[in-house]
Amino acid sequence: MNSTHPYYPHSPLVVEVSGDYACFTRPEMKSERFSYEVITPSAARGILEAIFWKPEFDYIIVKIEVLKPIRWFAIRRNEVKSMVSDDWVRRAIADPGLRYDVEDDRDQRNTVGLRDVAYRIYAQIRLRSHATATEMAYRDQLRRRVDRGACYSQPFLGTREFSARFGKATSAEPISGRRDKDKDLGVMLHSIAYGPDGGETYRWFLARLTDGVLHVPPRGMELPSAGAVKRGRRANAD
Repeated sequence: MNSTHPYYPHSPLVVEVSGDYACFTRPEMKSERFSYEVITPSAARGILEAIFWKPEFDYIIVKIEVLKPIRWFAIRRNEVKSMVSDDWVRRAIADPGLRYDVEDDRDQRNTVGLRDVAYRIYAQIRLRSHATATEMAYRDQLRRRVDRGACYSQPFLGTREFSARFGKATSAEPISGRRDKDKDLGVMLHSIAYGPDGGETYRWFLARLTDGVLHVPPRGMELPSAGAVKRGRRANAD
């Protein structure tokens, strides 16, 4: 996997985000929520899109600096076990007497997350083929919104309960002098690609924190889904 970034003619956009709590759930944890030690590139991209988004371009996360020590917290929360489907919504519209009983669908789950977090996000803008303005125009719009504290929707840190503050870059240094400055983080979500049919393709990369900085490769690796692995094993068995 190529670890170098393609050439960009401009210096990266820089936005700092912080919050009291965060949880960037590791994919291997099925029933419990256990966070990565740092924000993921996909979560960082979601924060930028909440501040300023247009269908004419994509944000490319270049690197993320961790500005505060990694600190943990644990809580147990009441959650629901199922998600509302399109079919259920259609049936609810057709039948006003249909009700969802949260008491019958409630489950307690443990969450291990991060507290008192701060990150500096470096990103580039990649124009799409139907872009109607220049890259500099979109960059300036993002900067103006960051300066004003404006956003289309409230940015959050992993889950919507943990809202994020954002602003211009400061002179704060990454956590380069601490014991948690260097750490292998394992396989991390890089990005999600959406196909014309609405399907999703997940891309991953091997993440590592070096001197308090997470460097993000330009592309992630596509890993086979659990269903594809099972089908392959069944075919081999036959």
